[in-house]
Amino acid sequence: MMQRRRTTAVSLVGSAILTIGCLTLLGNPATAAEPAPPHQISAGLPATPDQAGRWISADGRLMVAVVNEQAASRVRAAGATPKLVTRNQAQLENLLAQVDRIARADRDAGLQSWGIDPVSNKVVVKARGEYGAVGGLGDGVQVVQVTTDFRQQAGEVNPGDPWWPGSESNCSVGFPATDVQGNKHFLTAGHCTNDANQAAYGESGQRNKLGTSNVGGSRSVNAREGDMGVVAVTETGWNISPVVNTWGQPALTVSGAADAIVGDTVCHSGNTAPNFECGKVNAVNQTIDYGNVVIDGLTTTTACSQGGDSGGAWLRGDQAVGLHSGGNSTCTANEDNSIFQPVKEALTKWNLTLLTGAPTEPDDEAPSTPANPRSTGTTADSVSLAWDASTDNVGVVGYDLYNGSAVAASVAGTAATITGLSPDTNYSFTIQAKDAAGNKSGQSAAVTARTQPGNSSGRTFSNGTDFPIRDYQTAVSPARSTATGRAASPIKVTVEGNHTCLEDLNISLVSPSGRWYYLQRYGGTTCQPLPATKTYNVTASENAAGTWTLRIGDNGPGDTGTLTNWSITL
Repeated sequence: MMQRRRTTAVSLVGSAILTIGCLTLLGNPATAAEPAPPHQISAGLPATPDQAGRWISADGRLMVAVVNEQAASRVRAAGATPKLVTRNQAQLENLLAQVDRIARADRDAGLQSWGIDPVSNKVVVKARGEYGAVGGLGDGVQVVQVTTDFRQQAGEVNPGDPWWPGSESNCSVGFPATDVQGNKHFLTAGHCTNDANQAAYGESGQRNKLGTSNVGGSRSVNAREGDMGVVAVTETGWNISPVVNTWGQPALTVSGAADAIVGDTVCHSGNTAPNFECGKVNAVNQTIDYGNVVIDGLTTTTACSQGGDSGGAWLRGDQAVGLHSGGNSTCTANEDNSIFQPVKEALTKWNLTLLTGAPTEPDDEAPSTPANPRSTGTTADSVSLAWDASTDNVGVVGYDLYNGSAVAASVAGTAATITGLSPDTNYSFTIQAKDAAGNKSGQSAAVTARTQPGNSSGRTFSNGTDFPIRDYQTAVSPARSTATGRAASPIKVTVEGNHTCLEDLNISLVSPSGRWYYLQRYGGTTCQPLPATKTYNVTASENAAGTWTLRIGDNGPGDTGTLTNWSITL
């Protein structure tokens, strides 16, 4: 959703010193303990054909996907951690090109985004609802069902560092920059600068002009290439500054530009309370469908955003990484909530030099340890926890919850529910606070809790509606599950019906996440009848709740039948 604007009588602060309309927390990017910070290792490790992407792990290590041991040895020697995968970067990009062709021709199907996920070594397609159009591309493509609704955002704003395009409501100032002649500019969102030669103001009501947006009509892009634009700062008395508007937090000065990596902690500020939000980078180089426009090369994060943030700056520590593009209409923990345009692309496109200052003093102070951890409730497959807030010299951005030694959840607040647990089982949890610089507190005292006894009844769901199975057609039968937690593995699927040629049938199960599981593939030289009852066991890792769909496709002539009932036990 586009973060733009509704007019309020707000002006820029002071005697026309233009500061960055965004906040980050004080500090440098998260660093690995050994042997060097992950971004330093990444900068010194060239990309090669036998690699397939890189990311920052939850414990701060640089992870690199590789397809052979030779590449793994080079990665280890550089100080990073290799992960052996099956597809190299070229294979992933080939899959992505196939997905892109299908998705762009099928934009009415509730698609949200698509791009390469280096962690899973797959192309991930996110859609609102089931989406089977890419099912034929194999297991290198994964469909994930989401509830997000991306828009280039709009909304009412509070005072901060806004700027006004003509008579429109405000956007946010991004990063200051200069051209080769030394002229002053700032970068912002393309959807805020779409009108050529539009006056730019520092106050609502077309007052206090500071310059001109999209000079000549060639300094704004809001299309497949990106979401970025330039405002020329030309009026007397206006200066540009690398000092970030930190909304009362410790001072922060932009010292350079960088590319974000999956797993990075990034922060942004905007004109809407609470003025700044921090989160993790979920994905880079993603294609986003905003409904009115599809844009390539964007980055998604877990940080929340509000109306009025468009064009504002995203930072990793004191490094500029992006310009705010849009976000979800609601904010959901750990989901893709906000989206930014990489800033280095905008600097390169218009041959601008980022205005920088002296690096901000590093933040190496860890938050306090979360106190008073406690269990607030249990079910057969979940435990709810709460704790007292930690404190930090700059600010706490979130908490990691550990089930033993594994991270079970990451949240911004002081309560969480851990799901997907086994019935009638003891668990021990600890909590760790973290700040934007990657500093982590000590782990809290352990909280022990036992889940309630399980109940296998209530986890079998069925659809008894008759569906004809006709030549060269597909019978589609949904069953809605209200079970909580994770599905059992294997999942039990029982199919009841009749058909004169089992070998003609493709039988598949589609999970609520959009994943397809083939139960039976057609083929054979002789026809055997479909048994009255046939049971399949499916190995899967899925949440139980949602709509599961059985699909039976008849791929041969002259044979018919009926699906009379099917059930799924989760």
